[in-house]
Amino acid sequence: MIITNIELKNWKNFADVNVACGKRMFLIGPNASGKSNFLDALRFLRDVAQDGLEKAVLARGGISAIRYLNARQQPDITVAVTLDNVWKYSLTFGAERGKSTPLVRKETVHRSSRTASARKIVILKRPTDDDSKDALRLTQTALQQVNANEKFREIAEFFSSIQYRHILPQLVREPKAFSPSPISNDPYGRDLVQAIWNAPKRTRESRLGKINEALKVAVPQLENLAVKQDKNGIPHFEVNYTHWRASGAYQNESSFSDGTLRLLALLWSILDTGGPLLLEEPELSLHEEIVAQLPSIFSRMDRGRKKSIRQVFITTHAEAMLRDPGIGANEVIRFEPGREGTKVLAPDPQETTAIKEGRLTVADLLLPKTRPANVEQLRLF
Repeated sequence: MIITNIELKNWKNFADVNVACGKRMFLIGPNASGKSNFLDALRFLRDVAQDGLEKAVLARGGISAIRYLNARQQPDITVAVTLDNVWKYSLTFGAERGKSTPLVRKETVHRSSRTASARKIVILKRPTDDDSKDALRLTQTALQQVNANEKFREIAEFFSSIQYRHILPQLVREPKAFSPSPISNDPYGRDLVQAIWNAPKRTRESRLGKINEALKVAVPQLENLAVKQDKNGIPHFEVNYTHWRASGAYQNESSFSDGTLRLLALLWSILDTGGPLLLEEPELSLHEEIVAQLPSIFSRMDRGRKKSIRQVFITTHAEAMLRDPGIGANEVIRFEPGREGTKVLAPDPQETTAIKEGRLTVADLLLPKTRPANVEQLRLF
């Protein structure tokens, strides 16, 4: 299952956008144009499915922090996604004036029939009569309730499988310095080593073996990547770093470079769960020749998978990545900020033709359009 369409209304800096999606999507645009906010809409659905509407809203600072600033006559927020061009889940929520508790304004689930008429079958439509009798019910979505999502539980399970990664190497090296309490499923890497250790032994060793082979290409001196516990039972990466000594020297994550940690975490994430993978600027700290290989790595994520297709959304500014001739025009969306919010733009017909014919790449055609205006003035600082 993959996300084939995303609709956002009054979500952060998006007034009203409707975006078609494929298996591999590259998100490009200037700084602060909304790329991360776009990904956060998918993270929001994951959080609603896992933790409920109120907690998901509070984690983002409340309704006022989520709502598009220029929302006027219709201030409610909508996040809707289509899955496999079959399922469509839509959630509209808001709050009563002067109150902070988020309320479901509208929640629907449709499924397209596979007959020639392709009519839509209504699975869920809220508010219901029961909602009208007990307004407290509208503080919860049907998505988050196992007794209410029985007919579309695969949607809830799909949203729960969404994985967001933006690894910060220093957090991997010193997780306790930033969070004394254990962290679970941290997108920034505080629990990366622990999560790898918690994987079944055969799975862990198989994946680390594959990652070790890839790391040896990027860092030839590294060998025998593993995760082992210290005398206090705390897991650490361990790798043999070969140098002028015959036997080399063993190191843990405290000695790994930023690039090594980022690449290791990226490769583990790709080999991990089968749900959508949301990546923020995976090119950071990596040599551009490695960055240039990332699109091919993403396109092969399903290798060895029998049951599911792995979808990936990547925010990037990397010319080396976008110069890959294998990136199609339908795999790129460009974010363009303006007075009425950010527009999300697909390549126009001429750009699409040029990319399809191989005359120009996304780096040639679309990346220059994300260049900040008057950027040369920075050199005067």
